Formats: sequence, C-alpha cells, structure tokens
Amino acid sequence: MQVVNNNQEKLILALPKGRILKVIKPILEAAGLLPEEGFFDEHDRRLRFITAAANVDVIKVRSFDVATFLAFGAAHMGITGSDVVMEFDHPEIYAPVDLAVGNCRMIVASPTEMVNDDHLSWSHVRIATKYPYVTQKYFAKRGVQAECIKLNGAMELAPGLNLCRRIVDLVETGATLKANGLVEVEEIAHISSHFLVNRAAWKTRPDAISHWVQQIRNAVNAA
Repeated sequence: MQVVNNNQEKLILALPKGRILKVIKPILEAAGLLPEEGFFDEHDRRLRFITAAANVDVIKVRSFDVATFLAFGAAHMGITGSDVVMEFDHPEIYAPVDLAVGNCRMIVASPTEMVNDDHLSWSHVRIATKYPYVTQKYFAKRGVQAECIKLNGAMELAPGLNLCRRIVDLVETGATLKANGLVEVEEIAHISSHFLVNRAAWKTRPDAISHWVQQIRNAVNAA
C-alpha cells in the first residue's frame, strides 16, 4: 500500500472523537504527543491540529475512520479500539501497543426470556450488530451461520421490535442490557484501545515511527 506523505512531511496521528479522548489524553501528554487545546474543545470545528511534537499533526475522526485513514496511508499512526481493528481487518494496520484503557467486552445478548436457550446448539442465528464481519467469523468457527443486520447504534431495541432475537455489541457494566430486557449469553472478545501504525509508513520512515511507538509504550508502562 503506497503511503501518500513523503519523508519531509509531518506524520499524521488519527484520533477518535468521543469520550475516549479523556482517557488517552494523559498517555498522549506523557508521550509528547498532546494536541493543542482546541482539539479538546467541542466548539472548535477544525479537524486537524498541531501537537507538542513539531513533526506530528493530529486529525480528529470517527473511530472506524481511524482505520480507514491508516489503511490507505492518509494517516501514519492512530488510536482506536481493538473492536475496530478486528472488524476492519486490514493488512496495512498494525497494532503494536495495547493502551489498556477504554476496556469493555464484545458480547452476544438475548432477551431475558430466552436465557435458557442452548446457544451451543445453534445452527443459524439472526443478529443485529455493528460488527458483521467479526460476528460471522466468530460463529463460523463453530459451524453456525450468522445472518447479520447492520446497525450503528441502539442495538438493544432490535429484539423488542422483532428485528432479530439476538445482538452483538460492546458492554462495560451491562446496565443498558438489563434496562432493555436483555441478558449476556456469551463473550466474543475483550476490547481495549490500541496504538496503531500503517505498516508501509513504518517501513519508509522506520526511525520516526519507531520513536513514537516506544514513546507510547513507555507512557503506558509508566501509568
């Protein structure tokens, strides 16, 4: 995959919008990559900002778009959840550092009245999820055909409105599941935020990329 930026241009770090910014801010600061104040101002409409590092700019995008910018070489480094990395599954994206923040779980859930259903005997399931690739791959490993309905949010509504009987989603405490009459059936994966790099960029600018990988790793280890 060709990287657009040449060695004289700044490195681009893609960061996701949303609440994860609060938990990764100390890591960025410790690593020397803290963005300018406007980056954290919800009223600032800019999408590209300078950082404490002279050779690195940061862009603010949606979590799944972090993967897209990285995969096609528009960004050299990024931070997003391992759920995005799993779903995108692109060969140009490498995740060398687990930040150990933004922890949650990807799970399968069903309505409470179906809690005694033998999920290990399923042959076909219809599931609402933001993660159709991961879901189909997970169930295929045990010979189950997963028919996935792609939703980007409000997954918990789907069973009650007869869109499907099961969902795959991320949970932290399970409170939202319980409030909507759902119960966890099984866990697919533990999820956390990761520091990512574009593989081609690491090959063409090994010293610069390796420096920031180590800086991030040091910041995580010191936390």
